[in-house]
Amino acid sequence: MADDDTSIKVSRRTRERLVRLAAERRTTLKDVVEELAAAAPTAAELAEREQRARAVLAEHFGAEVTEVELAASARLRAMIARRVTAA
Repeated sequence: MADDDTSIKVSRRTRERLVRLAAERRTTLKDVVEELAAAAPTAAELAEREQRARAVLAEHFGAEVTEVELAASARLRAMIARRVTAA
C-alpha cells in the first residue's frame, strides 16, 4: 500500500457494485473510487462555478441573475430529478 493510500468502509453491496464498475471499465476499484470522487464537485466548487457563470453572464450579456431566479432554477432541477428517479 502506498504512503498516501488509506481504507474506507462501505457496505458489501456498495463494494460489489464498485467491483462490477471496475471490471466493466477494465480498471481497479481504487481507480473507480478516485474517478467518482474527482467527478463530484464539492459545495465550495459549485459555489465558485456559480460565481464565475454569473460574472460571465453579467460581463458578456448584461444579465444579472438574482437569488430568486437561482432558487427557482434549483426548485425546477429538484422537480426534474424527482421525476427521473420515479421513472
